[in-house]
Amino acid sequence: MTAPTPTGPVLDVQHVTRRFGAVTALDDVSLRVEHGELVGLLGPNGAGKTTLLSLVSGLRRPDSGTVRLFGGDPRDASSRIGLGTTPQETGLPPTLTVGEVVDLVAGHYPDPMSRAEVLSRFGMQDLVKRQTGGLSGGQKRRLAVALALVGRPRLVLLDEPTTGLDVEARHVLWQALRDYHADGATVVLTSHYLEEVEALAERVVVVGGGRILADDSLDAVVGLVGLRRVLLTVPAASTVDLAALPGAHAAHADDLDGRARRWTVLAEDADVFVRSLVGADVPFSGLEVRGASLEEAFLALTARADDTADAAPAPAAVHDPARLAEEAVR
Repeated sequence: MTAPTPTGPVLDVQHVTRRFGAVTALDDVSLRVEHGELVGLLGPNGAGKTTLLSLVSGLRRPDSGTVRLFGGDPRDASSRIGLGTTPQETGLPPTLTVGEVVDLVAGHYPDPMSRAEVLSRFGMQDLVKRQTGGLSGGQKRRLAVALALVGRPRLVLLDEPTTGLDVEARHVLWQALRDYHADGATVVLTSHYLEEVEALAERVVVVGGGRILADDSLDAVVGLVGLRRVLLTVPAASTVDLAALPGAHAAHADDLDGRARRWTVLAEDADVFVRSLVGADVPFSGLEVRGASLEEAFLALTARADDTADAAPAPAAVHDPARLAEEAVR
């Protein structure tokens, strides 16, 4: 089986919706990733990131919309031949050594990395003879990510790749991913840590409430994190557009009792915004100024998208190298 010819986008998700019972995990999501991009999917736990990756990797089908991987159906093995993936949780055969697991997984690919190359990339040379059952949680996680690259995939999907890693191990993994991306691969990773996405991604897609809240450059997203969140109550009869006042970036209001509205204003300069309020003779009360988290900023910009959660346990992985190794020795 040969890898698909690299024409068109690496992955193309169009108007996808996925539900689990009454919960809508993904709501009309569209995402296109081109060859050679390093994309970070950023958002809180339960935002829909893992569900999105499960559709791209062929673990689930969308309820509506289309998903294309290298131009084909991700549930077809021919489409997944160029895919490497590490889900949030993976199993490793406890009695095999690290070197044996690498060799076992490498044997399933036509042009795999050598054992030495894989372990060197992830700083695991000294663990080659260690049984995987004796590894720490962080070491297992590093090995699982390393196994995702063994087959030299053209697209790597990593779901929370640094879970359980200490600071040093996290930086080793980051560098390994940078180097692999520099060789021409496409990388898509999920995280709820801004620091991690900032360290790796060139393009950031923010997911919340099962929707794409923003898709922009890293600089644009980081700029939004610097906003301040101003909370205040204004009479419902007031006709002043708070979002248009100097210092404001965006604003959203919730009705309280029909007589007043509670506003959340994202301010580029909170001091200027408050002075503008006073200068415009806006009657207000309950003023609070706080730092705007990334999640808060984007939820406010999108009219407080309803929170949804990834529901239902994930099915067995279709193309998870670590699970492949585990099942081979059962």
